[in-house]
Amino acid sequence: MSETGVSIKLNRREIAELLKSPEFAAVVNAAARDIAANAGTGAEVVEYTTDRRAATVRVPADRQAKDGALTKAAAALGIPVKLR
Repeated sequence: MSETGVSIKLNRREIAELLKSPEFAAVVNAAARDIAANAGTGAEVVEYTTDRRAATVRVPADRQAKDGALTKAAAALGIPVKLR
Protein backbone atom coordinates (compact mmCIF):
# COMPACT_ATOMS: atom_id res chain seq x y z
CA MET A 1 0.00 0.00 0.00
CA SER A 2 1.35 3.43 -0.90
CA GLU A 3 1.28 6.62 1.15
CA THR A 4 -1.92 7.61 -0.67
CA GLY A 5 -3.65 4.38 0.29
CA VAL A 6 -3.83 3.25 -3.33
CA SER A 7 -2.63 -0.20 -4.27
CA ILE A 8 -1.98 -1.23 -7.87
CA LYS A 9 -1.29 -4.73 -9.09
CA LEU A 10 0.10 -5.10 -12.60
CA ASN A 11 -1.42 -7.77 -14.79
CA ARG A 12 1.85 -9.07 -16.27
CA ARG A 13 0.13 -11.43 -18.71
CA GLU A 14 -1.92 -8.59 -20.23
CA ILE A 15 1.12 -6.31 -20.39
CA ALA A 16 3.08 -9.04 -22.20
CA GLU A 17 0.24 -9.41 -24.73
CA LEU A 18 0.13 -5.66 -25.25
CA LEU A 19 3.89 -5.49 -25.89
CA LYS A 20 3.53 -8.19 -28.58
CA SER A 21 0.49 -6.65 -30.28
CA PRO A 22 0.40 -5.19 -33.81
CA GLU A 23 -0.88 -1.91 -32.34
CA PHE A 24 2.17 -1.59 -30.07
CA ALA A 25 4.44 -2.49 -32.99
CA ALA A 26 2.86 0.29 -35.06
CA VAL A 27 3.59 2.87 -32.36
CA VAL A 28 7.17 1.67 -31.82
CA ASN A 29 7.92 1.46 -35.54
CA ALA A 30 6.43 4.89 -36.24
CA ALA A 31 8.60 6.42 -33.51
CA ALA A 32 11.68 4.68 -34.94
CA ARG A 33 10.89 5.95 -38.45
CA ASP A 34 10.42 9.50 -37.12
CA ILE A 35 13.79 9.34 -35.35
CA ALA A 36 15.46 8.01 -38.50
CA ALA A 37 13.92 10.78 -40.59
CA ASN A 38 15.22 13.37 -38.11
CA ALA A 39 18.66 11.74 -38.09
CA GLY A 40 19.07 12.25 -41.83
CA THR A 41 21.37 10.59 -44.33
CA GLY A 42 22.36 7.00 -43.67
CA ALA A 43 19.85 6.39 -40.87
CA GLU A 44 18.05 3.05 -41.02
CA VAL A 45 15.32 1.32 -39.04
CA VAL A 46 15.38 -2.38 -38.17
CA GLU A 47 12.06 -3.74 -36.88
CA TYR A 48 12.11 -7.01 -34.92
CA THR A 49 10.39 -9.11 -32.28
CA THR A 50 11.92 -10.72 -29.19
CA ASP A 51 9.66 -11.15 -26.19
CA ARG A 52 8.05 -7.90 -27.43
CA ARG A 53 7.89 -5.76 -30.55
CA ALA A 54 10.94 -3.53 -30.96
CA ALA A 55 12.86 -1.39 -33.42
CA THR A 56 16.41 -0.14 -33.68
CA VAL A 57 17.54 3.04 -35.37
CA ARG A 58 21.06 2.99 -36.73
CA VAL A 59 23.15 5.87 -38.00
CA PRO A 60 26.68 5.77 -39.38
CA ALA A 61 29.14 5.70 -36.49
CA ASP A 62 31.02 8.76 -37.72
CA ARG A 63 27.81 10.86 -37.81
CA GLN A 64 26.97 9.86 -34.24
CA ALA A 65 30.55 10.45 -33.06
CA LYS A 66 30.92 13.85 -34.76
CA ASP A 67 27.40 15.26 -34.54
CA GLY A 68 25.44 13.06 -32.13
CA ALA A 69 22.96 12.54 -34.99
CA LEU A 70 20.93 9.78 -33.34
CA THR A 71 20.94 11.38 -29.90
CA LYS A 72 19.79 14.72 -31.31
CA ALA A 73 17.14 13.12 -33.54
CA ALA A 74 15.62 11.21 -30.62
CA ALA A 75 15.84 14.18 -28.24
CA ALA A 76 13.99 16.35 -30.78
CA LEU A 77 11.05 13.94 -30.32
CA GLY A 78 11.39 13.85 -26.54
CA ILE A 79 12.90 10.35 -26.50
CA PRO A 80 15.98 9.83 -24.30
CA VAL A 81 18.88 7.73 -25.59
CA LYS A 82 20.66 5.50 -23.10
CA LEU A 83 23.94 3.67 -23.48
CA ARG A 84 23.83 -0.09 -23.11
